[in-house]
Amino acid sequence: MTTVDNVDVAAPSGERFDEVLTPEALEFLADLHRTFDARRRELLQARQDRYAELAAGGTLQFLPETQEIRDGDWQVAAPAPGLVDRRVEITGPTDRKMTINALNSGAKVWLADFEDASTPTWENVVGGQLNLMDALDRTIDFTSEQGKTYALADADQLATIVVRPRGWHLDEKHLLVDGEPMAGGLVDFGLYFFHCAKRQIDAGKGPYFYLPKMESHLEARLWNDVFVRAQDRLGIPQGTVRATVLIETYPAAFEMEEILYELRDHSAGLNAGRWDYIFSVIKKFRTRGKEFLLPDRNQVTMTVPFMRSYTELLVRTCHKRGAHAIGGMAAFIPSKDPEVNEAAFQKVIDDKTREAGDGFDGSWVAHPGMVELCKEAFTKVLGDRPNQLDKKREDVHVTAEELLDVASTPGNVTEAGLRNNISVGIQYLHTWLKGTGAVGIFNLMEDAATAEISRSQVWQWLHNDVRLDTGETVTRELVDRIVAEEIDKLAGEASDYDEARSTFLEVAVADDFAEFLTLPAYERMP
Repeated sequence: MTTVDNVDVAAPSGERFDEVLTPEALEFLADLHRTFDARRRELLQARQDRYAELAAGGTLQFLPETQEIRDGDWQVAAPAPGLVDRRVEITGPTDRKMTINALNSGAKVWLADFEDASTPTWENVVGGQLNLMDALDRTIDFTSEQGKTYALADADQLATIVVRPRGWHLDEKHLLVDGEPMAGGLVDFGLYFFHCAKRQIDAGKGPYFYLPKMESHLEARLWNDVFVRAQDRLGIPQGTVRATVLIETYPAAFEMEEILYELRDHSAGLNAGRWDYIFSVIKKFRTRGKEFLLPDRNQVTMTVPFMRSYTELLVRTCHKRGAHAIGGMAAFIPSKDPEVNEAAFQKVIDDKTREAGDGFDGSWVAHPGMVELCKEAFTKVLGDRPNQLDKKREDVHVTAEELLDVASTPGNVTEAGLRNNISVGIQYLHTWLKGTGAVGIFNLMEDAATAEISRSQVWQWLHNDVRLDTGETVTRELVDRIVAEEIDKLAGEASDYDEARSTFLEVAVADDFAEFLTLPAYERMP
């Protein structure tokens, strides 16, 4: 255990960790914690208070108290260097191989993920920072067990790095300040900012971030204050930091303009985080019965009414304020089966073509093999233009009732859907608990967000006595039986999945709904 100014690193040291966990860096983190952690905890309590109101019969709405902001004439900062053209962005964890492959992928932006695509082992938290430092210094390389070597392409061909720190709700149990765990998001942000902000500025870009899981403009205000203090502490001009906010919680969809306003000097736009958004819909209205009941997750497409309203409002909001609107994830992983590829590629093309036509400025992929497909769909609309901020979408007028119209979602609940949710949830947790947060399952790149949908749908169907297409009702006994049957299909012994099974059941069937599956899963990690 290392101690610096009441900062305790409660984890074993690893190779080169001292390059990241310097006394100066730890002092910088301690200042962020002491300045902002009390506010973070107040805002987390505000989330619980809002949920209690919804559970008691309340609803979500556009805030009357912020009407002046929505009516005001203001714009966010102009796009920063390296973030002008974002027609295709690749996401993935910050392990050494992915760092090289993502930067070389041909994407305009790499979302370097310390959140949903990463398991927060201390090795991943610190090692990911080392990989980013080495990438910016161009000293990074990697050799696989098969002897294949990986190295960076020319600098002008590399994607722009945008780091996604963990959400406000996640603590970092390996780093204590004054005896309290730091916010994981402040650890991820602080270490990257301290070590890489000036490296990025020297490279002609800047320290850029994706901000996840926020539920209100007050949470965005907290991030903005963090940016201001961090820039002041390191003598970096205000406005150098840029942040794109994922609109991936139900409450945030009603505060998009306010979120942009709070971050306006540091804003790089909004992203439609579709998978977590669906999870949030279930979570926030889980006690409200069939009014918010969703069918199989593969039937909840981006064209169903409440999702269509959400994405159209996001584009209109962003372009009204001069901000980029970034679309959702194409999670498909290219397969060795040509027929599987052909069908999946067409779905991706259709999805990206729709997004580009709606006015989005870019979109996400999870695999380098999908970069050109996404880029081509957007280039057909953009041509040589770097974005379509001029497409204002003044034809869009979305009401709170339309955002809340989950009941109009077509589809049904099937045994196949229940089995898929259970299998995906258990396979994902099995890998997550071993230290990997992005997992290829059934030709899709799954991360914590899709695992959250999987387990929350099981919970919702079970607690609403949903009848499947087979005529069976979803009961605890049925879930237990399918869990056993799906585990039997997996590689290895059934006992290999005991920990993943127990974690999944803890978050999928218990009467008390766990806020995030990563919280109890994190407690099971050393």
